[in-house]
Amino acid sequence: MSKVRTLLAVTLLVFLSSAIALASSVVKIRLDDTIQPISDEYIGRAIELARQTNADAVLIELRTPGGLVDSTRSIIEKMLASPVPIIVYVAPSGARAASAGFFILEAADVAAMAPGTNTGAAHPVNLGGEKMDDVMKQKLENDSAAFMRSFVGPRGRNVALAEAAVRESKSWTDKEALDQHLIDYVARDQDDLFKQMVGKPIKRFDGKTVTLNLVGAQIVDLPMTLRQRILDFLLDPNIAFLVLAVGALALYAEFNHPGAILPGVVGVVFILLALFALNLLPTRYAAFTLIMAAFVMFALEAKFATHGVLGVAGIALMTIGGLLLVDGPIPEMRVKLWTALSVSIPLGGITVFLMSIALKARRHKIMTGEQGMIGSIGEARTDIDPEGKVFVQGELWNAHAPSRVQIGEHVVVRKIDGLELEVEKVT
Repeated sequence: MSKVRTLLAVTLLVFLSSAIALASSVVKIRLDDTIQPISDEYIGRAIELARQTNADAVLIELRTPGGLVDSTRSIIEKMLASPVPIIVYVAPSGARAASAGFFILEAADVAAMAPGTNTGAAHPVNLGGEKMDDVMKQKLENDSAAFMRSFVGPRGRNVALAEAAVRESKSWTDKEALDQHLIDYVARDQDDLFKQMVGKPIKRFDGKTVTLNLVGAQIVDLPMTLRQRILDFLLDPNIAFLVLAVGALALYAEFNHPGAILPGVVGVVFILLALFALNLLPTRYAAFTLIMAAFVMFALEAKFATHGVLGVAGIALMTIGGLLLVDGPIPEMRVKLWTALSVSIPLGGITVFLMSIALKARRHKIMTGEQGMIGSIGEARTDIDPEGKVFVQGELWNAHAPSRVQIGEHVVVRKIDGLELEVEKVT
């Protein structure tokens, strides 16, 4: 009887193991941002998780205006080397996969789009968006076009049109992309996509052909880690500029009020966070010079009261410094004008105000302690010749004077020598 039970238990375990092994699973991530180092890290993490768990595929739900070339190349390198098929799905309706997003879409084992989406416009842009000379433009175009051909051809897609997105900035709707063999499917949603893929062979980059049945597959949603979410937030150039400006203002407040501690701590933390984020972005560090020069202008305005001339100059320098700070290839990866102005104008006003308070405090006569006694007026309570008694600030002091002072005459304190005052007759 025990042998029968053992056999049944083993059979059940084998059955359950087989059922688990046969169950499909998909690791899913959502990339709704510019393409930058955190995007690269996030996709790499999803591919590694899929490899470790023997998942059937990685699904990347994509919506992006584009991003950095280096990060895009690194992402595609991971996608092409992935042991697990990669599905890139541009969604939801109204989304786009432009510029770097088009490269990522074309590099996928399965490229799909939701109705009402678009893709393309992958022409290389010089950092900062400045006009390139003809030679540099040709070099960048040829390099990007060759990179596109290197994986579009093996995927069996339209190489000529994909290259046109690079050389001519062409873009396509979902239907146009499907009709011209730039993508494999147009699907209403994820389930519709999986149904259309059933029984359809997928040609992988290494030449192998696989067939996926993902209908009813277990979807493993992989969110960003807390660190990735924080860094992704900071990698918005507008946020990085704001954090840098607040950090600089906090340090400025600490320098004007030594010992406050809190502004200094906040300033150091914010500036370190900003520098860490800017280090991952294409940053013009010369723009820091303009931002620091702006603070100098604010300080000079407070000191010399130029009726706003230096203050306006400081705001202009900080605005220009903010606009030039991040040298992004697309508008979404640069500091916006309204961000620069909304940071620079209040910051300029606050800085001038803080500096004015500090300067006024330094000009005021000290009213306490030994220094507060200097210049005080008192009354001689005895003849002073050269020593005697004076009454100053409610107290009776020993005093000496360089000339005779009669009782009842008023004196002014010139110096404190220990517990004795040096006074002069008020004339």
